[in-house]
Amino acid sequence: PSFLKIIVEKAAEIGIALPSVRKALVSGEAFPPSLRDWLAERGITGYQCYATADLGLIAYETSAREGLVLDEGVIVEIVRPGTGDPVPEGEVGELVVTTLNPDYPLIRFGTGDLSAVLTGTCPTGRTNQRIKGWMGRADQTTKVRGMFVHPGQVAEVTKRFPAIKRARLVVSGEMANDQLTLKVETLETAGLAEKISEAVRDVTKLRADIALVEVGSLPNDGKVIEDARSYK
Repeated sequence: PSFLKIIVEKAAEIGIALPSVRKALVSGEAFPPSLRDWLAERGITGYQCYATADLGLIAYETSAREGLVLDEGVIVEIVRPGTGDPVPEGEVGELVVTTLNPDYPLIRFGTGDLSAVLTGTCPTGRTNQRIKGWMGRADQTTKVRGMFVHPGQVAEVTKRFPAIKRARLVVSGEMANDQLTLKVETLETAGLAEKISEAVRDVTKLRADIALVEVGSLPNDGKVIEDARSYK
């Protein structure tokens, strides 16, 4: 989108009209409403699509501008980062794509991008499933006290405790004083925090505080690890 803006601005600067440019399909970066409106003021209707170098087109925007409609040639799953387990409909997770192209088939290709399924059908009449579009990156590996911590380790901890519904590891504090807190959605409380703390230390070799929270209280943003440190 930003490159299209540069082209339009440069054309105006040197006095070249662009009457044939009336529609644009853009990808590769965020396409905010402000830029969409800026293009519309210059007679260009912009739509966004989601694609990768390996898969090509995965989903595209329609005139309804309610999410992106999946292309007919792909099968898309939304999974939890670190585990690969499917998430409930509407929950944010990593986009995993299968394409049965006979020349270049890809099975459960992890894009590394976050998104979520939109329920219902598109107002335009398109019947394929829709996604919310690009919502960030799924790779949340971070370095804590000199040790790398990744979503797979959080998943390993949670799998040891069936009572855990969801978990989120929050890294906070100043740069020289990292603090770890594992927030856990669970209905059980008796003796669970201490056991989870031991599991975190066993898996990550790091100490962490454990916060038992209500089921459904963690943000629905696909994050398994949240880096909330202050870098000032």
